[in-house]
Amino acid sequence: MTEEEKIFSGRLFDARSKELKDIKHKAHILCQKFNSMDEYDENRLPVIKEFIGSIGDKYYFQGPIQFNYGCHTFIGENFFANFNTTIMDDGRIYIGNHVMFGPNVSLMATTHPLIAQERLAMQYKDGHVSTSEYAEEIHIGNNVWIACNVVICGGVSIGDNAVIGAGSIVIKDIPANYLAYGNPCKPVRPITEKDSKLSLL
Repeated sequence: MTEEEKIFSGRLFDARSKELKDIKHKAHILCQKFNSMDEYDENRLPVIKEFIGSIGDKYYFQGPIQFNYGCHTFIGENFFANFNTTIMDDGRIYIGNHVMFGPNVSLMATTHPLIAQERLAMQYKDGHVSTSEYAEEIHIGNNVWIACNVVICGGVSIGDNAVIGAGSIVIKDIPANYLAYGNPCKPVRPITEKDSKLSLL
């Protein structure tokens, strides 16, 4: 079993293995390239398609961005991300259509064992010791708004039309059509017609 296969089967994996470092390296180099380009450069946004798993035809990243793998992330149509998007996509990440990220949003589809000895359990004959990791997928539905400074942890699903308030740490599922916020993030109330701001047009 390869180290990447271990990720997808829910096993502990060696993130420092050459196999995984080689996969990540492509995304890291292309993120550097993207971040160095002017936002009006017509060649900037197409850089995303060179490393992403898949993405719709219409999307925008303000940048800077940092993806860990890139190829483990799958994004729908009409995606928008503001400054400082960080995506640790060791586990696969699925993002629906018409999703918006505020500044400083982080998706963290990887973690380490809590027991210290287990974090150092991967010891190899050549003397190499790796900090063990395991990863769970993140699923974000359609029409979701993730406000600024939100962290979404692995294993979380966020339902369609949900809004995650600023500064939230999301460690549990959020139902569709709900406003949720806090640390830890919790569903606060359904979003209803009373929330309409069409009168401001």
